[in-house]
Amino acid sequence: MRRARPDAVIKVRAMRFRGWIFPAAAGLAALFAAASSAQPSAPRPAPREAPAEPVVVELFTAQGCAGCPEVNARVEALAAEPGVIALTYAVDYWDYLGWEDTFARPEFAERQRSYRRPLRLRAVSTPQVVIDGRRAAPVAAVEALQAAVEEEAERRVFPPEIEFRESGDRVGVGSGRVPTGGAEVVAVIYKPGPQTVEIGAGDNRGRTVRQVNVVRAVNVLGGWTGRPGLYRLPAGLGEDEAVAVLVQARADRRILNGAVRPPR
Repeated sequence: MRRARPDAVIKVRAMRFRGWIFPAAAGLAALFAAASSAQPSAPRPAPREAPAEPVVVELFTAQGCAGCPEVNARVEALAAEPGVIALTYAVDYWDYLGWEDTFARPEFAERQRSYRRPLRLRAVSTPQVVIDGRRAAPVAAVEALQAAVEEEAERRVFPPEIEFRESGDRVGVGSGRVPTGGAEVVAVIYKPGPQTVEIGAGDNRGRTVRQVNVVRAVNVLGGWTGRPGLYRLPAGLGEDEAVAVLVQARADRRILNGAVRPPR
């Protein structure tokens, strides 16, 4: 695992998709009841059911990080699990090694840094995985990473409901208990599936780096007060882009709930 140099300048916030998509006409209670009552017709073992609340797995990585490709692959495997929203943020603070990351944005490094104090991290690093904004997950072994996600999947927080309007331009967030310090509704725009980049310089020169669900932009849609609210999604989404909407605490950065609107 690599740590950023003290003088590095940072310029300027799954086990298969656990994000839910809620059309306005369909209530969450009915959807969850239908999902929980479904039973396999054959005696073979039932597949893993997606829990009511998705687990959000955020990977902070860099194309110029020699230790990142292996963890990228582990997160890609998690992205195929039911009930996981996996998001990959490319950071720019390794660009000085000779390769300018093609997906990196300064605000992604800033989002990573926003987790440092609440998670009591000594420093940001790559690769780094944050689960539900609540914990930094171990990345040294696939079993440990998988176990951390499963532990979060067992957590029941009874979050505010999230519903995407059929028009596709707005999202509704229901009522719930507001965490200390308040909360906000965040839209994360990303391209679903893997992307590959051939690296021409730096520590990964000559390698082809593969990343999944690469984030293009992060937008704060507004504050959430605990009362139902309607928020307008960012304009200009590409036809091949999805948007994950997260309700996130401002102070301790825990993610209360998340849902995905796939490409239209």
